[in-house]
Amino acid sequence: MRRSSARSWSVLLVFLLALTPVFDLHAAAKKKKRRRAPRYTVPSVGNPTEKDVAAGEDPAVRALAVQALGNWNGSVVVSEADTGRILTIVNQPQALSSGFKPCSTIKVAVGLGALEEGLITGDTTLKVARREEMNLTEAMARSNNPFFEILGKKMGFEKVSAYSRLLGFGELAGYLIDGEYPGTFPMSPPANGGVGRMSSFGEGIKVTPLQLAALMGAFANGGRLYYLQYPRTEEERASFRPRVKRHLPIQRWLPELRAGMEAAVVYGTARVSTASFSEGQMLGKTGTCGEDKAKLGWFASYGELPSGKKVSVVVLLRGGRSFSGSKAAQIAAEIYKGLADTHQLAGTAAAGSAPASNR
Repeated sequence: MRRSSARSWSVLLVFLLALTPVFDLHAAAKKKKRRRAPRYTVPSVGNPTEKDVAAGEDPAVRALAVQALGNWNGSVVVSEADTGRILTIVNQPQALSSGFKPCSTIKVAVGLGALEEGLITGDTTLKVARREEMNLTEAMARSNNPFFEILGKKMGFEKVSAYSRLLGFGELAGYLIDGEYPGTFPMSPPANGGVGRMSSFGEGIKVTPLQLAALMGAFANGGRLYYLQYPRTEEERASFRPRVKRHLPIQRWLPELRAGMEAAVVYGTARVSTASFSEGQMLGKTGTCGEDKAKLGWFASYGELPSGKKVSVVVLLRGGRSFSGSKAAQIAAEIYKGLADTHQLAGTAAAGSAPASNR
């Protein structure tokens, strides 16, 4: 009886030992499936104004932007939508650097391209999950990645590139601005995710806050893409004249695109309290992603003040895990609130003059 029991235990042990490598493989597979959270080493706080030169800027606008940004590691660009004049740049070294991944702000260009190519209308819905469909407004508001990956793949790399470049990506946004870079735009689909990831995250692209400020100005004024100008001296301010880079053929699709950017602020990724600027509007697109061991938080926007002035406000945060496009939108909302409540933008010497056109 004991021998029989011993044999039974021996057989059981051999069986269990044989299964041990299988269990180890399953455990290893599960560990591989667990994604490690990215490690962000760039600090979130600092002194963003340390190396700035405020000469020539609008002091009231700069004070509002500096206060809203605080000691966060980020930059702010505020410009006039109807002239292209830069009113302030907070953290000039970062804003004028070689550029950063645009994250989901690229979706504005992809949405425009898809509308123009006839792939969608404002009412078209796409299946983005097993039991979920959404239209362009919802996709812009929620910054839905699958929606824009589908559009990007349907358009193809060449067309996504063409519409992005039309809107100013990959070229200088400013007119004779010292130290400005044009960002970068790939010549072929990025190895990481191809055109789909490029269309949802901006993979392979480098964009600058100035480029997004100029683009938002064009959305605000109906399609005039101005060269941004940064007058720094009394002479430059006195001789300032708006310069049109080109007229964007976007008027037909502005209602659809604006609806998405407004929805982002009302209930989407840029949701803020509209009580802060109820007399005007703030519309924009957020972007959140990681790059070079830093978390990026973008908000590219425009708004209209009670005075009727239209401004672009672009906020870029670069640092740790807490940064996001939503946080950047909160900072922008504080700037709009300050502009609407306490400040009427100072007129320029050429406010009533016709813009010069550079073709």
